[in-house]
Amino acid sequence: MYGFNVTDNTFPYDNRPVAPLYNLPFKQWWFHNHLDYPPHPSDMFQLDPGRPATLEIACNKQSTSYYASSGFGNRQEGDNPCPGFPSRQYHAMNISDTKGCALAIAYKSDVRDIEPEDFAIFSVNHNCVWHRFTQFQVPERMPPCPFGGCHCAFFWIHSPDSGSEQMYMNGFKCTVAHPTSVVPLAKPEVARRCGADPANGKPHADPSNCTYGAKQPLYWIQKERNNMFEGYYSPPFYNDLYNFKDGAQDDIFEDSDHGTAKNDIAPRDGMPIFPVVGTEADAVCPSSSSPWRHAD
Repeated sequence: MYGFNVTDNTFPYDNRPVAPLYNLPFKQWWFHNHLDYPPHPSDMFQLDPGRPATLEIACNKQSTSYYASSGFGNRQEGDNPCPGFPSRQYHAMNISDTKGCALAIAYKSDVRDIEPEDFAIFSVNHNCVWHRFTQFQVPERMPPCPFGGCHCAFFWIHSPDSGSEQMYMNGFKCTVAHPTSVVPLAKPEVARRCGADPANGKPHADPSNCTYGAKQPLYWIQKERNNMFEGYYSPPFYNDLYNFKDGAQDDIFEDSDHGTAKNDIAPRDGMPIFPVVGTEADAVCPSSSSPWRHAD
């Protein structure tokens, strides 16, 4: 992971991977401003097509199997992502209050060549980050990476029910092992709000407003390069609200058929994170406007 060994003293501000991203210029939120702290060239996360990829997600490094490099003792507690803290530490009252997180991939080996529009979401877990060991299903048709590997990133936007509003992004090197397809990913498009959204006066889903196929990550609430402009209390989520199905995103390829996709929407009434340690400062909140943007 980029920034794996960053501590709260590496930067003039707390820029650990678990720190939230809010109201930052592009350089500071993009890859969490960790481009100068890359992983070792041989550290490559392997994606096995058709199988789950398991990530450890926690409030701090000492609560993971990598505790030895944290400078602190072992605070692991089974599948608990945040030992010693209530679930509101990661912005969820219960598992049904989680809003999902996602993995994205960019088929570029040079991290300096990657633009936000290059990332495509390939897997979503609607109950993230309730579990420390979080599984992300990998599509069966993932094509091979270029020489030098791909780049992946973890994204999370949490429930607005507790704490300040932020997004999370953490990048890492990745590769696709034993690919069986060479069909490339389609150009990812901006996701649109289309699921049931009672909190904003939309009790029913609007499948005609969904973005189908490959979708970009949700870049939100920063000073620059946002592709989401929803109000502070109407965050975008990696779930049915933006047509991100739970599991592998199997419709992201150039030859994917979306002809019947609009008939396949099955929104849930209760739609189902990288948590943060410590007390968050209250934020000055802009006025919330309607989060709904419709297709042309």
